This record gives sequence, C-alpha cells and structure tokens, in this order.
Amino acid sequence: MSSAKSSRSRVLAQSAPSKGIANGQDGISQLEDKLKAFRTDQFDPDAFLQSKCQSMNEKEIKHLCSYLLDLKRASAEELRASVYSNYKSFIRTSKEISDLEVELLSIRNLLSTQAALIHGLAEGVYVDSLSNGPEGSAAEDMYDVEDREPSDVEKWAVEFPDILDVLLAERRVDEALAALDEGEQVLAEARETNTLSSTVLLSLQTSITEHRRKLADQLAEAACQPSTRGVELRAAVSALKKLGDGPRAHTLLLNAHYQRYQYNLQNLRPSSTSYGGAYTAALSQLVFSSIAQAVSDSLAVFADEPAYTSELVVWCSKQTEDFAVLVKRHALASSAAAGGLRAAAECVQIAIGHCSLLGDNGLYLIAHLLDLFRPSVEQALHANLKRIEESTAALAAADEWMLTYPPTVMRSSVRSSNASHGSGVAFQPKLSSSAHRFNSMVQDFFEDVGPLLSMQLGGPTLEGLYQVFNIYVNLLIKALPASMEDEENLEGSGNKIVRMAETESQQIALLANASLLADELLPRAIMKLYPLNPTGGKVDSHKRDKQSRQPDQREWKRRIQRSVDGLRDSFCRQHALDLIFTEDGNTHLSADMYLSMDGNVEEPEWFPSPIFQELFLKLSRMASIAADMFVGRERFATLLLMRLTETIILWLSDDQSFWDDIEEGPRPLGPLGLQQFYLDMEFVIHFSSQGRYLSRNLHQVIKDIISRAIAAFSATGIDPYSVLPEDDWFADVSQEAIARLSGKGKSVNGDRDLNSPTASVSAQSISSVRSHGSS
Repeated sequence: MSSAKSSRSRVLAQSAPSKGIANGQDGISQLEDKLKAFRTDQFDPDAFLQSKCQSMNEKEIKHLCSYLLDLKRASAEELRASVYSNYKSFIRTSKEISDLEVELLSIRNLLSTQAALIHGLAEGVYVDSLSNGPEGSAAEDMYDVEDREPSDVEKWAVEFPDILDVLLAERRVDEALAALDEGEQVLAEARETNTLSSTVLLSLQTSITEHRRKLADQLAEAACQPSTRGVELRAAVSALKKLGDGPRAHTLLLNAHYQRYQYNLQNLRPSSTSYGGAYTAALSQLVFSSIAQAVSDSLAVFADEPAYTSELVVWCSKQTEDFAVLVKRHALASSAAAGGLRAAAECVQIAIGHCSLLGDNGLYLIAHLLDLFRPSVEQALHANLKRIEESTAALAAADEWMLTYPPTVMRSSVRSSNASHGSGVAFQPKLSSSAHRFNSMVQDFFEDVGPLLSMQLGGPTLEGLYQVFNIYVNLLIKALPASMEDEENLEGSGNKIVRMAETESQQIALLANASLLADELLPRAIMKLYPLNPTGGKVDSHKRDKQSRQPDQREWKRRIQRSVDGLRDSFCRQHALDLIFTEDGNTHLSADMYLSMDGNVEEPEWFPSPIFQELFLKLSRMASIAADMFVGRERFATLLLMRLTETIILWLSDDQSFWDDIEEGPRPLGPLGLQQFYLDMEFVIHFSSQGRYLSRNLHQVIKDIISRAIAAFSATGIDPYSVLPEDDWFADVSQEAIARLSGKGKSVNGDRDLNSPTASVSAQSISSVRSHGSS
C-alpha cells in the first residue's frame, strides 16, 4: 500500500512539479498552523481536549483513548529500543562530557593564574608611577614597607609551599588534601579582602596548582602499582577524585583491576589435554571475582553517578567478552567441533554460575554472556545432530529390520520388568539396530543441556531433532523395495546405502521403528529440556503435561507425525500397487472382470473377486504381524490397516479408465457384474468392520462407489434392485468367505446351496486364491 502510494506520488510530481511544490508548501503551512496552538505558553491541554471531544460520542472517545494508549506503548517501546541501540554512544558522550568538565576546570585554574599575573603586573606599574612622583614620597613609602612587620597570612603564604613539599614527600595524602583546601580558602579570602599583594597571590596560586598536580601524579602512580590493593587503592582513587580529577581516578581504578587480572591470568595456562570444565571454572573464578571487586570499589568511591556507572558497565562488558573469547578458544572450540554438546553445555553452565554472582552488586551480564556463547553451542548442537545422523545411517546399511530389545538388556530383566510394571514395552522398547542407536544417541543428546533454553536454543534444538528424525524416516522409506523411483525426493537420503526390507514383517518393522520413536521415545527425550521448576524440584505430571502442550512442542509433534505418515503412505502405496498391478504392467482390477460375467451361460459361484480375496489375506497377515510388533500401540496398527484399505478403494474410486468402461464401455454392466461388484464392496466393508479398521471415510467412499455402479446399471433401463439380492445375502457370503479364507474349513451356513445366489465358494476357487496369496 505504501509503495503504491509513493509511486503515485512520484508520477504526480513528475507530471506537475509546480503543483506538487505548491501542495507541499500548503501542507507544511497547514501543519505549522495546527502546531501554533501547542507553542504558546498559555496552552491548556484540558481545554484543548474538551474542545476536540465535544462533538465525539462515547464510542469515538473510547476509540481515541485506545489509540492514544497504543501510541503510548509504541512510543515507550521505541524509546526503549532507541536507548538500547544507542547505549554505547550515550556512554561515549557521557565520557566526553566528563573530560570536557576536567578541561574546563583546568582552563578556570589557568585563567585565575593569568588574572593574578595581570593584577601583579598592574601593581608593579603603579609602584613605578609612585617612584616618578614628588621627591621624597617614594623613598618614604619604601621606608614604610621595609619597616612594616609582615602579617601572619603573609608568613603562612611564605611557609605554605614548604609544608606541602613535606606532606607530599612523606605521602601524607589526607593532610596534603586538607592543606590544599586550606590554601584555596585563604587565597579566596585574600582576593576578597586584598590582604595579600598580587605577587604573593600569584606565588600562592602557582604553588597550589603545582602541588595539586604533583599530588595527582603521585596518587596515579600509586594506583598503578601492582602492590596497591584493597583499601590503599580505594584511598588513592578517592583522593584523586577529591582533587577534581574524577574521570581519571575511575579509569585508573578499572585499569588497576585489569592489570592485576592480567597478571593472575598468566599463571593460568590451559594445556591441550586439560579438562575444559576445569579451565572454565578456574578462569570464571578469576575473571568474575575481579569484575565483582572492581564493581565494589567503584560503587564505594563513586556511588552511582551515571557517568562512572556507564563506564563501569562498558568495562565489565569488555572483560566478559574477553573472557568468552578465552573460553571459546581453549574449552568450547574442540567440544563444539567434535559435537560435544554436554561438555560445551557444562562449560557454559559453569560460566553462568560465576557470572550470576555479579547480580548481588546489581550487574547482570548473563544475557550478554549467553549471546557470546550461543554460536559455539549452536556449532556443538549441529555437530552432535550430524553425528547422530551419520551413525544411524551407517547402521541402517546393515540393519536386518528385525525388532529386538536393546543390546544391553537381557531377557530376564525384561521379564522382571514386565512382572513389576505390568508391561515392559514402555520401559524396554523393541526396535531394530539402527533405531536403537538413534534412540540412545538422542537420549544422551538431551542430557545436561540446561543452557539451551536460556540461550533461546530450545526452538533450534527441536528443529534440529526433527530434521535428523525426518532424514532417518527417509532412510526407512528408502528401505522399501518400491521406493527407488522416489529416491530423488527423499530429503537427506542422498547416496546413502540402505538394506532393503524384503518381507512384510521387515517392512512393518520400519513402521514400528518410526511410530515408537515419534509417539513415545522422542517426546520423552525433549521433556529433558524442561526437567526442573524454578525451585529446583521435580515437575509434577500436571505441569509436565502442560509443558508438553506448549505451541512449539505441539507443532513439533505434528511435524514428526507427518514424517511417520509419509512412511506409512509409502508403505501402503507400495502394497496397493503390488495388489493392483502385475509384474508386466497389467491390472488385477479392471472393468472387464465385471463386464464379461453376463456373457457366460452358467451362473457363477458367488465369492469375492481374487484381488479382494488377496487384500483380505494381506490385511490378515499384517494384522497378525502388527499385533506382535505394536503391543500397547494397537491404534497405530489399526491406522495402518485402515490406510492400506483406503488406498485400494480410493484408487478404484479415482480410476477414470475403469469408470469409463463401466459407464460408457463397449458393453453395458449386466446384472451378474453388478451383483459381483456389489459383493466385492460389501465384502470389504464386512472384513474391515470386523477388524475394526472401517473408517467413516472408507465407508462413505465405498457407498459412493456402489451408488456410481448402480447409476451406470440403471442407464440400461433395468431396475438394479430387481436383480440384487437382499443385504443379508451379501453379509452371509462375505462372512462365509472370511471363514473359508481364514482356514476354518467350513462355511458359516452349511445348508446353503452353492449354485444359488447364496452359494458359497467352490474348493477350486479357494485353492486358487490361496495359491495366488502364497505366490
């Protein structure tokens, strides 16, 4: 909107520049007229507001109040952001102002000296003029001066420089400060009362200035000595501040602590074999204790004056940055490169623990420290995830896709776990070798990673885990025999070699791996990101459930479930294609199998079509395998069977060539073909309902398919319901087919006539179906 508006403005300006300038000037003049009311000293905000609000109703006033509150919040947020973004500039400006004050003080002292010098010169000229007066007058005045006794103040002024020299030589700082203050006071009183000559005043001013400079240099030299510590350092800095050189005093204080810290740092030399945590602990103790002492000394001498506080914050931030550089160089670099997230997190935790002690002095540098460590921890995070990915992929190349308990768990312990906990599956999961490796590395990955959340790395951690899991799921998809065509679309699989899952049991094991990881093991691992509450106790189940419902975690769980759904869809698509198509590209499910039935003279033996018999046998086998693999997670097995059935039926529903032959084929659909088609669909509904994987969507699609077939038959002019048996007949034939195909050896209704519309399947049909299923 704004860009369009600006472009229109440019076009108008180019077409009529003079008019645009005039309009701009008019707008400026109108704005100035509106602002005139605010520029007067008699501006009354209440009266102005009442004059504007008289014509407004309650709704408009509420809207105005809401608008003003929004402006207030936006203004406060903008001010806060501006302060943070310009904080260093503010500190630099404050320091420059302080330096300027010192220079102004020096200029004032110089001007005072020059004024005294000018007064002295003027008095000398006056004395010369007296010497040129009447004869005898000058001699008389000189005689009076020589005969007059010097006053006490003049005697003190003569002795004062010697007193200061003694005090400075003996380093009696407090007495020297008191003497300088006394000299300043005497000098001021003498100027007001003219009790001292200009020469003496100039000499006194010069002596005070010179000795003040000498004392300042002496204090600065003492503050820079490594042996000056504690009380002596604070006393020297405080005395230097009293001399009027506060900025220099504060800088010397900070430099003294820095020099002592650097000296102690020379004794701390990490070796390539030293433990990173030990080095980090020693360095943290040294650095943050030095910072704490500097903060304490600064506050003791300078209190909370803004200029010195700003310089202190900048100095502490700089020392923290230098500390972070050392830790990253000698402790975090190797851990981060090798994926040692636990070691890196431990180093960060140690540093945070020492840094948090500065909060007692009102200095909070933890956020700044975490920002400095964040890149190194991110590097360790990504390296660790990459190691999980590569290690799992290496095992997937040799995985036999057989579910076993973890290698370290003995069967006896599993049985005892089953006896004590009711079911040992939740505690000792059965996975294939690559999934066991993936799970163990993920569980170790989430141990001792407390700083991840404090560094706002909880989101990247979840995202990284999702990416690694998604890559592993793509490897499982690649292990399906029919996945070679889609290999290019598998993210992260690349050229990695994966062992094929040849049998149905192995292929279902792929699904068991993915579902158990996504449903139980990975969510259990990420809960370690939130192990404790602020008081340090364990989080109860209610709070843990509430944490698991946080938006980022809910979205993360949905994403990993979508990855599992992708594996399940690939599995179902492969088996659907195996059922529907032959090896030479022909189809087992064509319209001709129904259209050709009415050309036979004899009535067929009613039984579901071979492809649906094979579908039932395949689903039965998979249900048996899944019952062993998905113990305690029967819902996933049900979803698998439901999805596979839906894949077959949806393919039939969307096969346009099939329906073109049924509805507009070379010959119409006859009564026998319609009855067989109706029987096949009712058979699918019957066995899927018994297996409890008949979804509402599947049921509705089958009903729509039947309605479409009936509509195609009705187009021939025959009433379809006149040729279709009762619903009980379809149910009986379907139940008898289920019994025969399940190997029960006899039909449900033994009195049924095999050649009637309620006839059962022949022995030849059963044998052909079984031979087809075994092949």
